[in-house]
Amino acid sequence: MTTLLLSLFLLFQSHPIEGKWVTIDDETGIEKSEIVLYIEDGKLYGKIERLLLPEDQGKRCMACKGDRYNQPIEGLLIVEGLKKDGDSWTKGKITDPANGKSYDCTIKLDDPQTLNVRGYLGFSLLGRTQVWKRK
Repeated sequence: MTTLLLSLFLLFQSHPIEGKWVTIDDETGIEKSEIVLYIEDGKLYGKIERLLLPEDQGKRCMACKGDRYNQPIEGLLIVEGLKKDGDSWTKGKITDPANGKSYDCTIKLDDPQTLNVRGYLGFSLLGRTQVWKRK
């Protein structure tokens, strides 16, 4: 009986956002990188763990500003300081290493295997969304 109750609890509890995710380019549909999302002090962060395309291997963030300039993209912190807000994570930043720009960000777990990651400037309507898949 205890095992059945534990199984039901695990089945119905919300799936954590933490873990490895594969980014999918919103324009090409190509898998580009693996991101590790983690929670620290109640906020969500994410680092690029691995670049998947051979032509991206060893790239550095030449467009980044400040202490990120010329840093290897693998290991780069790109999701910063998002706070839990209902079923989303908001009020943080995401950095695009391709152009070095940081954007406001909202991340929402659509289902246990799918994240919607929205980067925008000012208003959520003015931005773009990527789908990330759980690895």
